[in-house]
Amino acid sequence: MEIKYLGPLEILAEDKSVPVAGRRRIGVLARLAVEAGQTVRTEQILADVWGDSSAATAGKQLHIVVSKLRELHDPTLIASVIATVPGGYRLTVERDQIDAHLFSRLVERARSARSHGSAGTADALFRRALGLWRGRPLSELDAPWARQEADRLEAERLAVLEEHGELRLAAGDHQALTREYVAHVEAHPVRERLVAQLMLALHRSSRTPDALARYRNARRALIEQNGVEPSAELRRLHQALLVGDPVLDLATPEQQVKVREPDVPAELPGASSAFTARTAEAAEVRAVLGSNGERTVAAIHGPGGIGKSALAIHVAHSMAGRFTDGVIYVNLHGSTAGLDPLSPMTALRHLLRSLGLDGSAVPAQVGEAAARYRSLTAACNLLVILDNAHGVDQVRALVPAGPRCRTLITSRAALTTLDNTAQLQLSALTAADAEALLTRLAGVDRIQDEPDALQEILQLCGGVPLALRIAGARLAARPDWSLRELALRLSDTTRRLDTLAYGDLAVRASLAVSHQRLGEEPGGQDADALFTLLGLIRLPTFTAASTAAVAGWPEHRAEAALEHLLDARLVESAGPARYEFHDLVGLYASEQAARVLPENDRAAALDRAHRHYLLNIWAAKFLINPNDVLRSPVELPAAVFADQAQMGRWLEAERDNLLALATRCLDAPDDAVVLDLVVGLHDPFSRRGWHLQLTDIYARAVDLADRVGAWESKATLRGFLGWAYRDQGRNDAARRQFELALGDWDRADLPKRKVTALNHLGIIALLTGRWDEALDHFETALALNDDVERPVATAVIRNNRAHVYSRQGRVEEAIEEALAAAALWSAVDPNLGAGNANDSLGTIYRRAGRLSEAVESCAVAAPRLRASGHHLKEAVCRWHLGATLHALDRHDEAREQYRKALDLLVGDLLLTQREADEILGQDVPETPAPLKNLF
Repeated sequence: MEIKYLGPLEILAEDKSVPVAGRRRIGVLARLAVEAGQTVRTEQILADVWGDSSAATAGKQLHIVVSKLRELHDPTLIASVIATVPGGYRLTVERDQIDAHLFSRLVERARSARSHGSAGTADALFRRALGLWRGRPLSELDAPWARQEADRLEAERLAVLEEHGELRLAAGDHQALTREYVAHVEAHPVRERLVAQLMLALHRSSRTPDALARYRNARRALIEQNGVEPSAELRRLHQALLVGDPVLDLATPEQQVKVREPDVPAELPGASSAFTARTAEAAEVRAVLGSNGERTVAAIHGPGGIGKSALAIHVAHSMAGRFTDGVIYVNLHGSTAGLDPLSPMTALRHLLRSLGLDGSAVPAQVGEAAARYRSLTAACNLLVILDNAHGVDQVRALVPAGPRCRTLITSRAALTTLDNTAQLQLSALTAADAEALLTRLAGVDRIQDEPDALQEILQLCGGVPLALRIAGARLAARPDWSLRELALRLSDTTRRLDTLAYGDLAVRASLAVSHQRLGEEPGGQDADALFTLLGLIRLPTFTAASTAAVAGWPEHRAEAALEHLLDARLVESAGPARYEFHDLVGLYASEQAARVLPENDRAAALDRAHRHYLLNIWAAKFLINPNDVLRSPVELPAAVFADQAQMGRWLEAERDNLLALATRCLDAPDDAVVLDLVVGLHDPFSRRGWHLQLTDIYARAVDLADRVGAWESKATLRGFLGWAYRDQGRNDAARRQFELALGDWDRADLPKRKVTALNHLGIIALLTGRWDEALDHFETALALNDDVERPVATAVIRNNRAHVYSRQGRVEEAIEEALAAAALWSAVDPNLGAGNANDSLGTIYRRAGRLSEAVESCAVAAPRLRASGHHLKEAVCRWHLGATLHALDRHDEAREQYRKALDLLVGDLLLTQREADEILGQDVPETPAPLKNLF
């Protein structure tokens, strides 16, 4: 029997047409044909064909329709192809006997042939597939499901027509294609690929004017129907036609490019280097995967932790090369704690994506998706691994259809009702195999030194590979432990499960179970308490110091709790002495914090965390800028950081935490805390060029300060926001912030603090070429400043004024002013200040063409800036030095300075290493983006 619905529905039995009358009979038969081989539930048929499945007589009406269909022509034949199954009906006709399914399979084969360079075979298959079409699919039906299916098929037909068109054009079949494609383009005037193929065919048939006319028609249709111009590709083709570009001519055989091999899925997880034993079991699985017999599925089952997945992946790696169409891997999460098993539909989407389908190409219904999957795999030589299955119902639709396909399934339960399946039960390792595995994990020397303890460990692990792997991992991670120590820990039944939880292997257990066990273990109470506190804070990383602050504990106690969480794999290592949550674990921890921590405890922990970071960031601020006029919001110990180097290491490690904390505080603000925190961040961050990451935080903090009337904080933050805007090249926005800051300082009744804003307004004017205005701002700032109270401000302003003189051509005045600024700096800040002044002097010399003196000044500046820890200013200085050396034709020295500047930017994550290498590879290196708006 054949069923055709690529046009009006037609049934052929023994080459004779079988008439079908009645809209519902046609609808039921067509609905079953679309999902041939799959059960279509009664409710679905009634909803699709009747439009309502709730009518009392609907089920009876469907039964009558099916009975009438079975009476057509040869009742025995029809009865055999419409099967009644639990819950619905199934059409048992072979899919190749249904034209739409045959079309898909032929197209798949054609594409495969074309990708392998068999153009003649592909052409024949495409022609055969397109020849199946007799009109609009399901044309007698107007139900929504039928229209949707017809639209899908029609879209597929057009895509195939275009693919075939490319093949025919490459083969020189342009004249025949011209005759056929006119009707297609008339029917689909905005289908640009069809239009392009017709234009090219006309051009190659010496009908270029007609091709140009087709472009005009298409452009008009696109504008009228879609409101858009033709695509760039179609416009390029049009332009090529206008100029007679020879690239449009038919390629000679020598010029033809071979079609590349198709993408082949290779999704296997990495094989474990510790895989040991299982020789007989692996051979049994290989026998199934490598045979040509009826059994195409190997199903490995056994208890959790017995090594099912490891065996499957090990065997699959050894045999992957035999499967020319690739290997697909899906973890079905059938026994994964905390995750629901994948639905068949979700798994089918993964499988279809791996086979090249995605988006709207993936059918929405399980039956349709499974049918599409079977169709795509019918001619494949593919290995599909369905790991961690829940049961037969989950995997039945996931087994590929092709006789050359093989499926490897792992599950805890035996899948005994799955057809064509060889079952393999996996049990515990023998003592010899268990010893071999632990030896491989822990090392031969260590194992041989304590044979008695080894045997005890093997016995306590019970031959379960998961337990042995965890034991081996613990020994590897704790080189100070003896085997006896591990044996003693394992022998304590209250601690065994904790000891047998390490790394990602512990994550296999339910997060809830893992958390609950902490409180049951010796020493686990602190970890339990800390787990929820860290879930409350949810910073990117944490240390013993930060967690001690959050918990209010001594640091050694916090460190011990963190190590306990690390052992349980509720936290992971984020570097030396630093920890982090996996995202899912962190989410769970946050939920637990919200559930179990009383409000007073939450508030107290948050306050301790905020004060910890306030203390450290303000200590860093004053270490960087001891002359700062701002007052610390917290009492600072005598020496939080021993030196600049220690402070820099802390800042690098805590940058992400500080950004996250500031953002989170702004989301639920504690007004004083968040304003103090953001103000404290500026100096440490600006020294690394990170202050630009604070732009949005500054803006939100300004709004907050305005709402609560914190005028001093608002004015300060406006200055920081303007600074960030200026360094981004947004000078107008920067000017606006500094102008507003002047008014904010008046509202704060701190008029002398306007000096900083006036200085920055001068810098903006300097950068934008308004030199007289810049001088006015600097003069106003100097007049307002108290030289005795704030000598630093005087030095800064005079240094900036020297740059204005330089740009005005007043070279000697500029040099004199810069030298005066350097002298002032030497008294108050011999590193950053004096280094910056000498860099300015070098810039002035360079502008004046006095290059040797410029080199001398920059050479003095660079080590001072390095000693200050201001990486960004050092990078600027070294770039200036490099440019000056380059102008003196001292190219090797110049490149060394450029390299040092770029290394600083890469080290502070302002450039990637690749970007730095590209810049350094230029004959004259272009100024890096982070330095372009600095002077």
